[in-house]
Amino acid sequence: MVYKSDPNAIYSHLRKRFGFLDWWPGETKFEIMVGAILTQQTTWTNVEKAISGLKAAKLLSLDKITKTERRSLEKIIRPSGYYRQKAQRLLSICKSIKREYGTLDRLFSLDKTELRDALLSYKGIGKETADSIILYAAEKPIFVIDAYTKRAMHRINPKIGEDISYGELQDYFEKRVKRDLVLYQDMHAQFVELGKNYCRTRPLCVGCPLNKICQYGSASIRRKH
Repeated sequence: MVYKSDPNAIYSHLRKRFGFLDWWPGETKFEIMVGAILTQQTTWTNVEKAISGLKAAKLLSLDKITKTERRSLEKIIRPSGYYRQKAQRLLSICKSIKREYGTLDRLFSLDKTELRDALLSYKGIGKETADSIILYAAEKPIFVIDAYTKRAMHRINPKIGEDISYGELQDYFEKRVKRDLVLYQDMHAQFVELGKNYCRTRPLCVGCPLNKICQYGSASIRRKH
């Protein structure tokens, strides 16, 4: 058995099972950015509730968020969890963008490296959040590494260690996958779908679209038979 850790082969199997996935949800670039910030340490269902609250209050714009009182914002985004911390960070990020760039479009007009550095300079934005904003809101091709991707790649090929760094795994993908915006978006979405449905903390290897090319999955199925 040859275990294929080539991202293109993995993507082919996932795409065949899940089809094209239109992810990340959001009507505007700003909404996508806010979603990326709020989704930290919570589920997307909770983020949707918070986003709906912001929409109902007509606050989903850079200008309006910067003029909102922190306590009012806390109440609205409460469903997202850690709402006090997230409200404070969202306000701080939006005020910094407004002060330094004037508009979100001007921030997003920076080249990818400069944009990433700018985003990472804001408290509350780490590598995964920054890259999600770049990929989905700014629409620049950068491969997002999340817990689902890291877990799946380690199980597919244990040589990709659990302790591999964010940058190392990102580089692994970007050296092997054609640099294409839609491809990067869909491949990331496929790993999320895989992680939610099969490659969980306690994996469901039977029925997984990767069980024939995954070392962990193949061994798990053999044990059961």
